[in-house]
Amino acid sequence: MRPGYPPSTASRTPPPRAPRHPRRPPSPGTAPASRGPLRKGDAGHTPLLSHPGGPSRQEYVTSIATREIIMDARLDFFGSALGAKVLRHVNSAGRAVSESGLPHATQELVKIRASQINGCGFCTDMHTKDAAHAGETAQRLHLVAAWREATVFTEAERAALELTEQGTRVADASGGVTDEAWAEAARHYDEDQLVALVSLIAVINTYNRINVINRQPAGDYRPGQFG
Repeated sequence: MRPGYPPSTASRTPPPRAPRHPRRPPSPGTAPASRGPLRKGDAGHTPLLSHPGGPSRQEYVTSIATREIIMDARLDFFGSALGAKVLRHVNSAGRAVSESGLPHATQELVKIRASQINGCGFCTDMHTKDAAHAGETAQRLHLVAAWREATVFTEAERAALELTEQGTRVADASGGVTDEAWAEAARHYDEDQLVALVSLIAVINTYNRINVINRQPAGDYRPGQFG
């Protein structure tokens, strides 16, 4: 062996290995250490505390799941003098449409579909409840968002829904509303009804944008709340 070099590994003799002993099984009513915290239903289970003396984790999760969510609008738009003045004119236009010859059921379908597309929770809540209160079926209300595949709408209603979608999504299509969509609507509605339909699409989109921009909370509307 050369000076300054460790001996060859081939010449080393490994130390004897300690004998292995079988693991001792856990005592009844306890869990193996490798399992971590005991779970509900295990023998010897006790609630897992977030800190000594505090609520159990289960109680904490339950309180999160059941707590009331409080949301506020960005502006008190309805309580504003200027907002009230603006809404009086918008409401007046909406009232003119509602009193037109366009079928009321079709009007509610149009308002619901535009509100769904725009993500307006307030208007979706309002008009689904108003439609149900007026006698609309739950099946049709559930299928408004998927009306193309649904068999529960008339050809006239489908034409109105198509015009609503294209009129609401004008920014998504360079050509705006197609001639085909307009021709199909004109096949089912006379000129006054078409004026009402176009006006309704414009009015509901106005309401949607006010509520979405203002982040108006939804869910508490009651049919007939606004007269």
